[in-house]
Amino acid sequence: MNSGTVRDALRKLGIPVEKGRTSVIRRLVLQAPAPVIAQALGHHDESTTRIATEAGAPWKSYAPGDHAR
Repeated sequence: MNSGTVRDALRKLGIPVEKGRTSVIRRLVLQAPAPVIAQALGHHDESTTRIATEAGAPWKSYAPGDHAR
């Protein structure tokens, strides 16, 4: 089973998958930076950052990259 199969099955049941996906991403970006969530989910960071901004962007000053020095 993959994400497309699950999406199609949910649509056949009448469940709006786009709103649910955005809602889940919104909750995740409140807990971690948008680029981290985007990478973990395999999403483009622009859309995840947009959702984070709409959610209040608590991580907006996060600087991605390796900070181990």
